[in-house]
Amino acid sequence: MPSKNFDRDTILNRGVVEIIDSSEFIELLDSSTPLNLKMGFDPSAPDIHLGHVVGLRKLRQLQDLGHQVVLIVGDWTAQIGDPSGQSATRKMLDHKEVEANAETYLRQFFRIVDKSRTQVVWQSEWFGKFDLADVIRLSARFTVAQFLQREDFRRRWDAKRPIAITELLYPLLQAYDSVMIRSDVEFGGTDQKFNLLVGRQLQEMMGQRPQQCFLVPMLVGTDGVLKMSKSLGNYIGVDEKPADQYGKIMSLSDDLIATYFELLTDLPTNEINEMKGLLISNSINPMILKKRLAKEIVIQFWGESEGNNAENEFERIFQQREIPQDIQIFSFPEELNQTGENPSDFRISNMLVNSGITASLSEAKRLVRQGAVRINDQQVETDVSVEQLPSGITIKIGKRRFLRLEKKE
Repeated sequence: MPSKNFDRDTILNRGVVEIIDSSEFIELLDSSTPLNLKMGFDPSAPDIHLGHVVGLRKLRQLQDLGHQVVLIVGDWTAQIGDPSGQSATRKMLDHKEVEANAETYLRQFFRIVDKSRTQVVWQSEWFGKFDLADVIRLSARFTVAQFLQREDFRRRWDAKRPIAITELLYPLLQAYDSVMIRSDVEFGGTDQKFNLLVGRQLQEMMGQRPQQCFLVPMLVGTDGVLKMSKSLGNYIGVDEKPADQYGKIMSLSDDLIATYFELLTDLPTNEINEMKGLLISNSINPMILKKRLAKEIVIQFWGESEGNNAENEFERIFQQREIPQDIQIFSFPEELNQTGENPSDFRISNMLVNSGITASLSEAKRLVRQGAVRINDQQVETDVSVEQLPSGITIKIGKRRFLRLEKKE
């Protein structure tokens, strides 16, 4: 993401839900002292999506004013899993999974945030030295009653759903991170408010100036209802192919257009307000604005050339109903030789999984069952054996994914 100067109003108000305490934060900005901007992430999943980008863009804006990001890799808290917004205890990850996820995450993180103005630290640098006495001393500073005031914990408690002791420890561990790096400002989504406030309290208890809590909005996902999440399947990944990013933006409901422009682009606020007026009065075709948004997002992560290519590809496939030029090929039975699967038992759903189109066999079967798979533009009604299909057919999955079957004797 290129460097750009932002005015104070943009930093304080655009893409911001709440700053605790806003007057203190303004004083810190006016002090001309470089601030430690804390951003923690749990590498419980390997990819960053546009929901994460909302906060990362705010970090970049402040970096461009001369402030320093301290990125904390939550290699300990990731093994617990953040309970924020959860209705059940998350599965614990092992350290190898966490390290692998972190490597991918960091590479994507620096596509938005300036690496030269970022210090990366791992929680294990301090928690790796913790003993039971340290855990007891830290835990004694707060009560269970305080933590049960947190909405997601309270809902689970009232519903008699289990809350693991490790989940109660999670906000404490995150808060202790703030103490260790002497955080001036911590960033998070609105679902992180409780955790950030615990950090502020713990710093004050331990004689430090309490951090400012900078809360950004939760981006609504492609379903138009729930917050963007990989587990919900309503996400747009930073590392997704340009054509996929473009296509997913084009699938957004019209009422999300202005919000996405506001939170994910540098389009001036007055232009966004004009856009809102045009949409409300039905004075513009929403597709025109979505195409502009989609291109802006692709250019942000892949450059202008890829933005132009994605736009042209979309128009060719969806408006002119043509097949993509770089269609993926599946060679049968050649690709089965690597897995040892029996060709006679190999069905369309198996092919979708083996080609990477779907993440699981259950997802592939569901797509077939729901009529989302088409062969040569004819809807597939049964999950037939690939042996029965002719070579050279084009398989379309949903609106944007294509596969060509090539059979070799």
